[in-house]
Amino acid sequence: MIKALPVFHNNHYNKIIRQATNSCEFSPRKTQTPVPEPTMSSSAGLIIPCKAAVAWEAGKPLVMEQVEVAPPQALEGQTPLFPRIFGHEASGIVESVGEGVNDFQVGDHVLPVFTGECGQCRHCKSEESNMCDLLRINTDRGFMLNDGKSRFSIDGQPIHHFLGTSTFSEYTVVHSGSLAKINPLAPLDKVCVLSCGISTGLGSTLNVAKPKQGSTVAIFGLGAVGLAAAEGARIAGASRIIGIDLNPKRFEEAKKFGVTEFVNPKDQDRPIQEVGISLLTASSPFCTKIELLMKYYHPFPAFECVHDGWGVAVLVGVPNKEAVFMTKPINLLSERTLKGSFFGNYKPRTDLPSVVEMYMNKKLDVDKFITHRVPFSEINKAFDLMLKGEGLRCVIDMEK
Repeated sequence: MIKALPVFHNNHYNKIIRQATNSCEFSPRKTQTPVPEPTMSSSAGLIIPCKAAVAWEAGKPLVMEQVEVAPPQALEGQTPLFPRIFGHEASGIVESVGEGVNDFQVGDHVLPVFTGECGQCRHCKSEESNMCDLLRINTDRGFMLNDGKSRFSIDGQPIHHFLGTSTFSEYTVVHSGSLAKINPLAPLDKVCVLSCGISTGLGSTLNVAKPKQGSTVAIFGLGAVGLAAAEGARIAGASRIIGIDLNPKRFEEAKKFGVTEFVNPKDQDRPIQEVGISLLTASSPFCTKIELLMKYYHPFPAFECVHDGWGVAVLVGVPNKEAVFMTKPINLLSERTLKGSFFGNYKPRTDLPSVVEMYMNKKLDVDKFITHRVPFSEINKAFDLMLKGEGLRCVIDMEK
């Protein structure tokens, strides 16, 4: 079990994660404390009452409720069912460990992740993939894997899990394969942002596009994920980083992430792919987040922008289920490359600790992604900020 500190897509950090034979429980902390000697938690095996932000139905504000969190079981599921507890970007501390879990102990600092790494499937054993067969993201699962039951309840009524994390709760239960153990000195209220969007954008550049020193990189969409891609391009040594967005307010902030040039498709008198081609006549890899522009322009402008012969377009994020890509075959015959990216090609347990170390070694700056902080009791304010397009990441303090 984990006590968690969520980030809100905005973000949060959680205190404690309970953990079972493949699950943990965690919860949030505001300040760092010495890592305790591994001992049995006083709450191990017990039901823990705590506060959680519960979604009772779609499209309505979350409601702060007192819930009961059952202890992790051996060998520790999710549907668009309600009620459920959302939240998937967080950090936390292991509060208790279930039977059969040997790679975590009470007091470990962890990042829960919406996907996982079982370590046994063909994807986990491959150096090329992070698409774990067992713990791959599944939005249609609302219960734990081992017994098909929820660990959350209110007066006996089950509350469904979400993405295997459900971090909008002071305590949550997570499959151990979906936890990354991190440096205990890393500040949980900052590195919590690394458990989803920031790592997704960063890895899409560093691990998938792989721009060389002096390359030109363009990013479609300058939200947190797109700016994390820009941060990756900066770290890789790109000489030009072009930001493309419909919101001109994002341009000034993007400069902090290394973006050197800006394009607003609304200001152009020709298709954005034609503008991109003229900008990228000397470009190398071209990292892109395209969902934002697909609604307004040709559904595949980014791919058609890349330089023939060596250009690379990387699709990042989750598009609408009805989205369709269309391009002419000649664009592929011209040796342009299209790549998909899932969670920045990072294996959660193997790779995320090194991303945290990038922050600890001052190679990666995550502080600039955190633009707002709200107490847990005011979590719906974070949704308001997100819907208004204000800020990048809002950290939710679970102890307030």
